[in-house]
Amino acid sequence: MTASTPGNSSPPPAEAAFSVCVYCGSRPGALPAFAAAAAELGQRIGERGWRLVYGGSRAGLMGIVADATLAAGGQALGVIPHSLVDREVAHTGLTELQVVATMHQRKQAMAEAADAFIALPGGIGTFEELFEVWTWRQLGYHDKPVGMLNVAGYYDQLLAFLDHSESSGFVHPGQRELLQVGDKPGELLQLLHRLAANADAPDDYRRI
Repeated sequence: MTASTPGNSSPPPAEAAFSVCVYCGSRPGALPAFAAAAAELGQRIGERGWRLVYGGSRAGLMGIVADATLAAGGQALGVIPHSLVDREVAHTGLTELQVVATMHQRKQAMAEAADAFIALPGGIGTFEELFEVWTWRQLGYHDKPVGMLNVAGYYDQLLAFLDHSESSGFVHPGQRELLQVGDKPGELLQLLHRLAANADAPDDYRRI
């Protein structure tokens, strides 16, 4: 594990061929299917030699997806604020653990390191991260694909509400279409990898 902080002069690790940012719960959830999906997603990332980018915790689904990625031969970059190193139980076995000052820096660093984004089941932190990176896509701060892994129907009611928001005139159909939804980890990863090939515009997070 390589730990880094702003100002650390150590050279960065070699860039992975494809990096997937995963947002997910720091709890395992009530259904075994949630943990199984996190493990499968991590395995699929690792066996392709890709890199996981995530919030740096070893708790809940976060730890499961990281451990599965590493066990399958992939890399894992965790990004966590100083204030949450103990609270969220920072994972000390990662390829790299980047410790930052604020949550804002955490989310920006994760976005900059990723080629695509996936939300697994999670709580309000996961919701906030998903909606923020989706909003950034709509605003043109990046053009990377954004996905949702709808495990065991976890997001069914949220997706129904998003449809309601669209029909009510508050979400444009084009914005709604930017969110890719699937229930199979491997298939969703392949879709996002394919879409990421067209994401060639430079990131611009200066206005966030």
